[in-house]
Amino acid sequence: MPDPTINILADDLSALQGRGPAFVTFGETMVRDMPADNERLERTRQVWVSMAGSEFTLAVMLSRLGVPSAYFTRVPDNPYGWALHNLAREQGVDTSGFAWADRAEPMGRLLYELGRTPRAGAGWYQRRYSAASKLGRGMVDWKTALRDARLFHTSGITFGLSTHSGYERNYLLECFEEALAARPAGCLVGLDFNFRSTLWSATQCRQTMTPLVTEHVDVLITTIEDMAELYGMGCGRVSAEEIVKGDIGRIEDPDLQAFMQQLTTTFRLKIVGVTIRYPDTHEQHRWESAAMDAQGRFFRSPAVQTIVLMDRLGGGDTWNGGFYYGLLTEGDPAAALRKGVLVGDAATRLKQTLMYDLPIVTRAEIQARLKADVAGGGKRTAR
Repeated sequence: MPDPTINILADDLSALQGRGPAFVTFGETMVRDMPADNERLERTRQVWVSMAGSEFTLAVMLSRLGVPSAYFTRVPDNPYGWALHNLAREQGVDTSGFAWADRAEPMGRLLYELGRTPRAGAGWYQRRYSAASKLGRGMVDWKTALRDARLFHTSGITFGLSTHSGYERNYLLECFEEALAARPAGCLVGLDFNFRSTLWSATQCRQTMTPLVTEHVDVLITTIEDMAELYGMGCGRVSAEEIVKGDIGRIEDPDLQAFMQQLTTTFRLKIVGVTIRYPDTHEQHRWESAAMDAQGRFFRSPAVQTIVLMDRLGGGDTWNGGFYYGLLTEGDPAAALRKGVLVGDAATRLKQTLMYDLPIVTRAEIQARLKADVAGGGKRTAR
């Protein structure tokens, strides 16, 4: 069962307070358009506009949990860029490092149609030549940005944008390499692999990501499916072919541990986090996760939990934020893994009951979810 002593409301976060943010991330935020009139995208005349992006979602989650966080990106100097800037500041995220592009440059867009069983949700990227895709060398003062950083994060999506746009150089990779040279001792590098076949091919992804992860990443977050598709990795007794076909059921601990050990060895990692989603219908999924470090410490969700979805987008990024919270607030390595998995699970299950990408959940709501998972059952809310 989960450890009932975990109380994030009692956490002393003073050790994370400094001149600069303890958590720093960079990438692209898109404008997300979704029909507001229940029409198909091709027929709608009204859209809800929101912001969507892996790294930004993570920065918001950690900021809401009380961890000083900064987000770096490049946006056009127009109302959409201002909207993102304002939203980040509203959520307590440090925006001092925003790079401002010409007003005529585009922001990436996600056209998204919410599904209903049996019709799956569907999304269309419009990310080529976006302002963020040209966040490059010399645009961020990384020495200042990372001076107090305990964890520096990005995702595989970010490095696929240049290939997607057909650039001759990978601006964001150059920016990442510049950051690595400036990071202080003891600052972990985290990455969510986040393979998107709509941005680049598996071969293109491997060419960039394999050396990047192997040489620079300490904490890797990924899925069994991505590693099976990209690297042909099985999960213990479950073959890569079975995983790609979706022919898997409950994965036993030894199989999951073997998979995570293979990741640790292959990419020379310190910590691996794995999220596992079981989509039963469009509206109802089951969720669990696990983490393991290079010393073999392992923790898995005590139970597979059901989520009745409102919107799944941003769910994985929210888990990442909860997981990092555990790593940043616990000194004992085993306790950090346990806390990260439990807080990540609670946060993402709450987030996926909300519309749109951002995890607008509170510390108290997450703590109540952790308590309910230990106690079991439910309780009516007082009015």
